[in-house]
Amino acid sequence: MELAAIMKDKLNAGDNVVALHEGVLLQGWSPKARRLLALVERNSSFGLFVFTTSRNPPQAFTDLTINFVVPIDNDFKCDIDSLSAESNSDIYINLSARNFKLLMGMDSGHETNNFFNELSRSMELYLKNQQTLDFQWLKKYNTNDLDLELGLMMNINGDNTQNNIITANMAVSENDIPFPTGTHTLSSRESVIQRQMILSEEQYTNAQNFSIYIGTWNVNGQPTMSSLNDWLICDSEPPDIYAIGFQELDLSKEAFLFNDSPREEEWLQAVTKSLNSKGNYRKVSLVRLVGMMLIVFVKNKHMDHVKNVATDTVGTGIMGKLGNKGGVAVRMDFHNTSFCFVNTHLAAHVEEYERRNQDYHNICSRMIFSNFTPPKTVKDHNQVYWFGDLNYRITEMDAISVKDLVRKNNFKTVLEADQLKQQHRAGNVFKGYKEGSINFLPTYKYDPGTNDWDSSEKNRAPAWCDRILWRGNSIKQIAYRSHPNLLISDHKPVSALFESEVKVVDLTKYRKIHEHIMKKLDKAENEYLPQVMVDNTEIIFHKVKFMEPQLKELTVANTGQVPVQFEFIKKLDDSTYCKEWLRIEPFTSFIDPGEKCDITLEVLIDKKSAYKMISGQDKLYDILVLHLEGGKDIFITVTGNYERSCFGCSLETLCYLKVPIKNIPFGKLMELENNKSNLTSDPYPVPKEVWYLVDHLYRHGLKQEHLFEQSGLRSEFIQIRNWLDNGTPDALPGSVHSVAEALLILLDSTSEPIIPYNLHATCLSAVSYYSQCKQIISQLPERSKNVFLYLCAFLQELLNHVNDNKLDVKTIASVFGEIFIRDPPRSRSDKSSHTRTSMSRKKTNFVYHFLVNDQSDLIIGTSF
Repeated sequence: MELAAIMKDKLNAGDNVVALHEGVLLQGWSPKARRLLALVERNSSFGLFVFTTSRNPPQAFTDLTINFVVPIDNDFKCDIDSLSAESNSDIYINLSARNFKLLMGMDSGHETNNFFNELSRSMELYLKNQQTLDFQWLKKYNTNDLDLELGLMMNINGDNTQNNIITANMAVSENDIPFPTGTHTLSSRESVIQRQMILSEEQYTNAQNFSIYIGTWNVNGQPTMSSLNDWLICDSEPPDIYAIGFQELDLSKEAFLFNDSPREEEWLQAVTKSLNSKGNYRKVSLVRLVGMMLIVFVKNKHMDHVKNVATDTVGTGIMGKLGNKGGVAVRMDFHNTSFCFVNTHLAAHVEEYERRNQDYHNICSRMIFSNFTPPKTVKDHNQVYWFGDLNYRITEMDAISVKDLVRKNNFKTVLEADQLKQQHRAGNVFKGYKEGSINFLPTYKYDPGTNDWDSSEKNRAPAWCDRILWRGNSIKQIAYRSHPNLLISDHKPVSALFESEVKVVDLTKYRKIHEHIMKKLDKAENEYLPQVMVDNTEIIFHKVKFMEPQLKELTVANTGQVPVQFEFIKKLDDSTYCKEWLRIEPFTSFIDPGEKCDITLEVLIDKKSAYKMISGQDKLYDILVLHLEGGKDIFITVTGNYERSCFGCSLETLCYLKVPIKNIPFGKLMELENNKSNLTSDPYPVPKEVWYLVDHLYRHGLKQEHLFEQSGLRSEFIQIRNWLDNGTPDALPGSVHSVAEALLILLDSTSEPIIPYNLHATCLSAVSYYSQCKQIISQLPERSKNVFLYLCAFLQELLNHVNDNKLDVKTIASVFGEIFIRDPPRSRSDKSSHTRTSMSRKKTNFVYHFLVNDQSDLIIGTSF
């Protein structure tokens, strides 16, 4: 009987076999496992069927077992993989879809060509007719209970890729889980089992829907209201999860400078009292950074299924330190699905959309939940909800036109000029995120206490600053709305209700599958050893520059028959697995048979490593040890050339540089750094680089609002660095905010701070007495004293223009306190939050003395 006829007996009536082909499975634990692929059509829609056969060739339809059925839709891809494992096949085909990965080896020839021609045609037909196609007919087919040979092709863990090492998301009782969970370090065998369990989780989980309420409100520093019911209880049924985000919770200097605020408890109580009384909720976590606060609540009955809760904060103010802008996040595992809630307040002002984009990317890269191995980032979650005052405005349209269109409910025309939608469409921000349709009035800016648009002199155009976006599968937005009845702020609160599909574990199936995997692993461990191929063991970086990251990729392919766990390990007597200027992502991971892992190596010379490069060498060199669990070690060399910069030099050395640092031979630079006592030439009183930056700010920045509070653009910093290092007759580039940040980075990158480390404790103990503070400054090395007094004189002049620049002496004292009195390197990580706050206050008070008092007696005899 022909195979096509046998296949037709296996399929439902009306389902037509278009093409058939057999290949060798190049993944899994059994070598040369054969699978039968069938392209099946019904009503112009196509599905790819994967079969195992009990006899080869099959004699009847009962010899065929369906493993997987995949629709040929927008998620389906077919590629040739040139890094596949070796076999006797001539070509290697990578087939993938949303929950499906298949690497096959096939003989080249006419039949193979015909099969893939038909497959290509089906993909083209989908693109042409996708609006009318229906794939419901595929759901009638039942796949087999568990096929471990194909288990490795499944990638069901949301947005996590196969390149991430898996830490369990199993939110069932620990007594029911036969392997470690959460943040424990796992053995190689335990990790393999855990990996296989997660790859097979569709076999032992059931999908259940839960409701999630997201709320965001910029409260403009106002005291709390007695009731928030109009915002938090606007749905008939209580949600299973609340995630409530605030911005500008507290605008006081205490909150801004020291992250200390009584408003936290006030608003927490107001929210707690206003949750839906039918729900009976418990607080999962609260996290705050200055005025950004995020609170997550879950119904009491669900709390046993909430695991691995963690928080993080990222400030995106100047130098990435000040928390007046940035983000706060809470992550958790709920049943078998991972959630991340991110509340952010991005850069303000209409024209600053690039800084908003930069803030978004900074939060993505720096938001790290470090109590996991490896650490998790925002993207490493099944579902992400991102919300807050994103501050994107309306451009290319004046305020009168916007108000007129809004009054007519013509939101569509106005939203065409919405910066967030424009930047999202261009792929500059929130790639992979979705936002629901906006059918509510702009949320900013109102006269507080009213529903009237901004009537101030600035007459700001209305805008949808407050937004809610999401990322992940199986999320349905039920509602997206604003709440105009809450009047205390210049923003209106916004909320969204979601129906979220969560994976819930069936423990009976779970135990059965776990036992099956254990048996398969026992057999595989006795037969195979880990084998990988590395595409490059010599990584070379060219022309590495200060604060300008360079990326290289290293590909590791699993050419064996068993899963491989790798990890970069420390060399003998080393404290870390790589030098401080190198970052490896991921540093540990799993690779399934036939799969590969692309590892990113990032070199970044920052203030921690710049001085070492200047004073010791201009060559980058490291040896990495790539360790395979149960296998051999592979050694990889990393080399590069560092282009020296004035950033990282000592103040003393900079004062002796009469020409741009690019023109100084490296040997001479080392001599300056290491043998200053032998120098005879007359130095500048302050480094010319400091003078250039301060002079520019004096000429162009005295009246600039938020100077030394608002961060600059990274691209402009690179231009400023190049200008200082190379020398040029052109004007100093960049905005005043970027120049101000460059000045702070320059002062922060020196080997010793302006006030040396050995005087750190003395300064902090003297802050109550101005006379003692003056005595310390008078005893500083000459160049350090000159720079300190020069900067204080400039800052005093800056503060003479507070009516224009709106600056505050305490804020300036706080920013420069951290620069003038840097903590010794070894003391920074072992301080409690309370101790760090106390030290910050003392540094602020020390500098404050010199900003409000006359320094003429110290300056006498000092030449600038």
